[in-house]
Amino acid sequence: MEKWVLAIDVGGTFTKLGLVNAKGDILGAKVYDTGAKLPYKDFLSKLGIELRQLLSTHGKGIDVVAAGVGAPNANMHTGQMEDPPNFNWGTRVPLAKSIEDMCNLPTTIANDANAAALGEMTFGMARGMKNFVVLTLGTGLGSGIIINGELLTGENGMAGEIGHVNVDPHGRKCNCGLTGCLENYASVTGLKRTVFELISEMREESTLKQISFDDLTGVMIADAAHNGDPIALKAFQLTGEVLGSKMADTAAHLDPEAFILTGGLGKAGDLLLKPTIASMEKNLFIAYRGSIKVNISTAPSSHAILGPAALAFHYHVDHS
Repeated sequence: MEKWVLAIDVGGTFTKLGLVNAKGDILGAKVYDTGAKLPYKDFLSKLGIELRQLLSTHGKGIDVVAAGVGAPNANMHTGQMEDPPNFNWGTRVPLAKSIEDMCNLPTTIANDANAAALGEMTFGMARGMKNFVVLTLGTGLGSGIIINGELLTGENGMAGEIGHVNVDPHGRKCNCGLTGCLENYASVTGLKRTVFELISEMREESTLKQISFDDLTGVMIADAAHNGDPIALKAFQLTGEVLGSKMADTAAHLDPEAFILTGGLGKAGDLLLKPTIASMEKNLFIAYRGSIKVNISTAPSSHAILGPAALAFHYHVDHS
């Protein structure tokens, strides 16, 4: 019988779940509010209701064999969310055990960027690749690293925090407590900060000067850039320069076949891609020049559960 897995993507705002088979077909996809500011028991109660409904409606007559979960600060080794930002659930959240107990399925969790990397290798544009890096460019910058066809997890289950490599030791303060982290420059939040710095420095007219920081979005900046706005264009240029230089550093460590960019900032397309590639090539060790692909993921955000699905297949089905 064809095998299916339960896939769950826990985000700071929304949780997505569904049943997925090895071809990437999705049954019963559902999106609902996570309730990150409410107690963890409230999340479990809501999840239990959604899972029972999903399995009673779509799970009859199919073989559901495992569960995969993507979540912020999820440690695959411990099965816990560890010090998750923006969640009021405590410092060590036993997410894997909670879901395993709830649905009686072997469950693996990983941070959302790691799950996304496995999703790209299993269902997306990294099919056939064995060495690549996924960068999730959203509110922050996450990363998932695949080496020789396996997810790089590290000694403590936390490998791949490229968003927290240092760009400027005297630079912007990061929520993690460090100063000058990459995600403060190459993310939607970082792009907004760059725009506001440029507004204070540049005399050129810009529609962005009329928008408050909280109201400004990455889409607005991209739209302004497409319309020739000088501040928006400069902001993307600077963002790409920083991101590309750190991708070159990463390449020196890993020798990847490709970088795949996902998330809200990636939707800017060539506005981000062109300066990023130019900067990466400029800063690459000569042996790597011209050999590393940089692509923007084509997967829609509605397919976020394919990463957790790939996690379940990789660790409980493919290797069983």
